[in-house]
Amino acid sequence: MQQGVRRGEVRSNKIQMRRGSVPPKGPVQRRRPSQERAKATREHILDVAAQLFGERGIADTSTNRIATQAQVSIGTVYRYFSDRTVMVEELLVRLLGDIERQFTAQLFDLPDSSTLDLVTVILEVTAEEVIANAPLVRAIIDGVQFYSSGLPEFEPRLRMLVKLMVIQILGPGDDHRYDDIALVLLNTGFAVVLRASTLEDSSERDTTIALTAKMMAGFLDSERSPARAEQT
Repeated sequence: MQQGVRRGEVRSNKIQMRRGSVPPKGPVQRRRPSQERAKATREHILDVAAQLFGERGIADTSTNRIATQAQVSIGTVYRYFSDRTVMVEELLVRLLGDIERQFTAQLFDLPDSSTLDLVTVILEVTAEEVIANAPLVRAIIDGVQFYSSGLPEFEPRLRMLVKLMVIQILGPGDDHRYDDIALVLLNTGFAVVLRASTLEDSSERDTTIALTAKMMAGFLDSERSPARAEQT
């Protein structure tokens, strides 16, 4: 009797597998092209996808529409991207890469700046990148599942940059404490940058960033003072 039940369970499991009950695999990454013409085509498709995602939203933008707008065949689109999810991931990589470059440049170009000046400049250049891609950023926020921190899976990369800023300002210290500080600053700063990107009034946007920078700089300076007092 038990053997019959087990055999039935096996048959049932096989039927379920054939019906697609197995969890779907993640998006398949296509091989990146090596020829310049193919690279240009791929980037063009991404640019068009970014525009349409920003205008229509991710869910309402089909790969067929992207192909039509890009003036390429649907087969060409699928040659480079298995689905829209891969496009969104690629656009996130590109956006975060631009933010990283701006962040890093400011971090190492202003080594002797005050805490307030450094934090202000970093918030400003990050806001500029987000504002330049505001429709796409809003579409991604609406259409992508974010982590509990409010940032996508690239959060560790940004957190490391913020941690480098913390180390530069505070000097050597408790590594775990600096991780916590970096997380708080990252979430606060990025939330304000996203909010600022929705403000049409540039003066209101500048005021929001300035007040946030002042708050963050004050917090960092308060963390630095006890360490300096111990050394004197």
